[in-house]
Amino acid sequence: MSVRPRILLTGGSGQVGWELRRSLLALGEVIEPDRERYDLCRPERLARLIRDLKPRWVVNPAAYTAVDKAESEPERCQRINAIAPAVLAEAAHAVGAGFIHFSTDYVFDGAKHSPYTEDDPTAPLNWYGTTKLEGEQAVADVSRDGAWLVLRTGWVYGGRGHNFVRTMQRLMSEKTQLTVVDDQIGAPTWARSIADVAAQVLAYCQSPSAMAEYAGVYHVSCAGATSWYGFASRIRDRLLAAGMEAVAELSPTDSAGYPTPAARSPYSVLDNSKLARRFGLVLPPWEEAFMLAAPEFGL
Repeated sequence: MSVRPRILLTGGSGQVGWELRRSLLALGEVIEPDRERYDLCRPERLARLIRDLKPRWVVNPAAYTAVDKAESEPERCQRINAIAPAVLAEAAHAVGAGFIHFSTDYVFDGAKHSPYTEDDPTAPLNWYGTTKLEGEQAVADVSRDGAWLVLRTGWVYGGRGHNFVRTMQRLMSEKTQLTVVDDQIGAPTWARSIADVAAQVLAYCQSPSAMAEYAGVYHVSCAGATSWYGFASRIRDRLLAAGMEAVAELSPTDSAGYPTPAARSPYSVLDNSKLARRFGLVLPPWEEAFMLAAPEFGL
């Protein structure tokens, strides 16, 4: 009987990590380090664990994701988003493991008006995006000619944790009128879709040596585009269809009316064509994915 390959997963309690728990099970033994013992602010402990376990794959969706709070906690944000990935990727490289790291559309400034490709110049507008870009670059640097992938995504939501869908559900049930930003454009992406792509990529590669041939950055987001107002309108439609009678009326507004500590990109749609070319993987339109995800929210 063959031994199942080990897969070390960080951030298993997060939106994407929670879905990765499920999607990776078919590929091997999923090992989740204790979050308290293996704090990413002290990544050296986790690196030692990688060297001891010698997994086939290390999958790292863990991140500091409080975009606004990052402006007032720059050191902690940088340690988790930039320094820790480099330490983990180096340990994975040392034992011959394949390394998958997750990044964000926040690496772009939104000046473009067509979907961003992996080759487009990066120019983050806030500290969160800056540290995620630093993490991407560090993973590539320490992995050298090894087996590594960076999967960029954005506008993530899922049944686990805090996200836009949960927030809108709550606010629409509490208020009679609600204004939502209509001048930021992106592609809402279900966490399960991201996790399924990661698992399918590993299944396609089968081994770290094969992954090394595909090393690089890939965009992973649902197809299409909308604004936060457009997404909120779709959520409202589902609430009404589910039988909720008192649902807030929505009004569009612009970002200037809702200043935040961290600047947001006005456009962050990602082009997934490289993923399709290399792995034959195509994500569904965001509307279709949301319909599949809706039961997770009771919709």
